[in-house]
Parts: sequence; C-alpha cells; structure tokens
Amino acid sequence: MSEAAATTIGVIGAGAWGTALAQVLAGDGTRVLLWAREPELVAEINRERRNSLFLSGADLAPGIHATNQIGELAPVAIILMSTPAQHLASVLGELGDGPRDLVLCAKGIEAGTGRLMTDVARDVAPAAALAVLSGPTFAHEVAAGLPTAVTLACSGGDAQWRRLGAALARPVLRPYYSDDLIGAEIGGAVKNVLAIACGVVEGLGLGQNARAALIARGYAEMLRFGIARGARSETLAGLCGLGDLVLTCTSTASRNFTLGKALGEGMSAAEALSGKLSVAEGAHTAPVLAELAERDGIAMPIVTAVCRLLAGEAPAAQVVADLLARPLTAERGPSQ
Repeated sequence: MSEAAATTIGVIGAGAWGTALAQVLAGDGTRVLLWAREPELVAEINRERRNSLFLSGADLAPGIHATNQIGELAPVAIILMSTPAQHLASVLGELGDGPRDLVLCAKGIEAGTGRLMTDVARDVAPAAALAVLSGPTFAHEVAAGLPTAVTLACSGGDAQWRRLGAALARPVLRPYYSDDLIGAEIGGAVKNVLAIACGVVEGLGLGQNARAALIARGYAEMLRFGIARGARSETLAGLCGLGDLVLTCTSTASRNFTLGKALGEGMSAAEALSGKLSVAEGAHTAPVLAELAERDGIAMPIVTAVCRLLAGEAPAAQVVADLLARPLTAERGPSQ
C-alpha cells in the first residue's frame, strides 16, 4: 500500500504551522503525509523526526511521513494547506484539482489581486470542498500538545463539519463550527497587520494602556472591514477574530508582533525582515488590505499607519504621533 493510500490526512507546507498541525494530528496514530519543497528537510523529518529549520525542539510523531513529491498527496481526501498565503495559488496549481476537502490554514490576502484564500482556492481548485481553520494558535504550543481551540468554517455545511470535525478534533485541539468562511479569513488576515502595530507600541515603550487601546481600536477596524465584506460580527468576536488578535498582539512569539517591535526600535522593514525563514504574513497583507479599504471607503487608520512604517515613509514615533493627532470622534459600533 502506498504512503498516500495509507494516509488519512495530508498537510501541504512544512513550516512551523504545518509541522505543528501534522504533529497534533499524528499524535493518536493517524497517518499524516507532510509535503515540503526542500529535499533536505524531508530527509530530516523522515530520518531524525525533527524539523530544525522551522520547529526545532519538537520530536515528531512516527505517523508523519514527509515528501517533496506533491503528487503523492493527490489521492488524499483531506488536505490542510499551510503554505504562506502568497504561495497558495502556485502550490495548489502543482497539486491539481480534485473532489477533496481542502482546509485553508494560511492567514492573509493575496497581493496584487486582493483575493482571500477561499477566492484563490475556488479559482485554482473548483472541485474541492473548502474549509477555513483559524484561531489563536502558536505553532510551538500546538506541537507541544497544549490545549488549543480554533474556528473551523465549512462551505459544505453540517455534512462537511461532521466529516472534518471527526477527522481533525483531538483532546488538545478543539474546533468550533462556523459557516462564515469570509469572517474566519478576514479575522486571521487583519489581526496579522494589527499585531505589527502592537509590536511598534512595545518597541517604542508606550506601555500597556496604549497596547490595550490599540487592540480595541484595531478590533473596530477588523469589524468595519469584515462586515463590509459580508462577514458576521459574531464570527469576528470569536476565536478566529478577537481571540487570535489578543494572542498575536501580546507576545513576541508572534512573528508579526516581533516585526513591529523591531520597527518601533528603529529598524527598517528591510532590516527586520532580512534573513528570516518564517513569514510575517502581515507585512504582505498590510498594503493590499489598505488598498481595499481605501477603495471601499472603509476607515482603517491603524492599518494605514502600519503601511507607512513598512514603506519607510516616516519613523515610528512620527507615525504614532500622527495617529494620536487624528480628529476626536465618538466610540460607536463597526460603522464608526
């Protein structure tokens, strides 16, 4: 029997998040086929049960089998896509279309097109049944078996939820059902940009009051953008929105927060991003998010400020001063 035929679940992308997902899913003996592009990484995972590039310190479960031949995953009925958002289209193109459950785990918006990951997947793999897995998830904690809860938004309704819920739930990984794929996606994409802003607050030493205010006002921006795109406010108030936002805005374990902290301490975006193996998705999402918001007349001043910093238009202290100098207004609902 081939590796793929013996496998219940496939994971495409062996970065920190993809490897952590493979680890938690294989913890009960489930066979997981994990695709990585790098042959040397595939060899290390299979021979040494390690991923020193992206998830050092984790002893990988014996049920994980790595491959760099993406065609081996073609027969797999459930595939989790954890490649970076900007590479989803090309990797899906290599995999090919098929009547499978495709669970999108990347958090971002495609640069140049403004497509959400579900839009990308529908265009490239129209035969697949789509789902979005998103929530407050640090990869190293998931891999270590610490309790984690996520939103699992399913395009196929209750039937798909029952199928995927049974396949993905573990004692330490608890999915909650939603049918709001747009909300699940937007929460994950926008929070990455807001995490950069919170890192700037940390880097400038502005204190906890300022961080809490930024989280609250950033959440208002997330709601405005999400509701304008058809998301539901209760989705964005849940794990994939507010829950993920709080996690990534309060810890240096977040790549986006760490990027913002470096910007606040005076580094340029190029310096802060250079030499990094893992991707800070917010750096790619911020410009396209700001462009979409401006096009649709949605006020997102924090997102705009992050774009100015990433583009090197002004130092962090000046960008924060400009935010604080905005006209006073009432604190109202998502339309404000």
